[in-house]
Amino acid sequence: MKVLYPLILIISTLLVISCTSAERNCTDFHTGTFEFEALIDGELAKTTFVRNDTLEIDYFQGKSDTSAIRWINDCEYIVKKINPKNMAEQKALHMKILTTNKNTYTFEYGLVGSSNKQRGTVTKVK
Repeated sequence: MKVLYPLILIISTLLVISCTSAERNCTDFHTGTFEFEALIDGELAKTTFVRNDTLEIDYFQGKSDTSAIRWINDCEYIVKKINPKNMAEQKALHMKILTTNKNTYTFEYGLVGSSNKQRGTVTKVK
């Protein structure tokens, strides 16, 4: 009996921990002004973007670019440039919000149909 009680306690604790899910208040991030930082060629580069339900305007290195947004569900959307300048920009991106926390969210992104995904974190500034 002495061995059984700690074993039951450990199993119960593991079950409770495994049943908790990450916070995802994705609708809080459908609109607003956001910042995203990434390392590009060893240097930290910041992109600012403004998004509403259907459009996203990116500001990077003094230039702006507009993309159409199509929400698949509350936490996933497709981004497609409205005026692509080359073949690479014609390809749409699939974005998936994985977790949210106050004014930030962690997301996964990749070309539509590709299994190659990357992750990043965005901060909502307005």
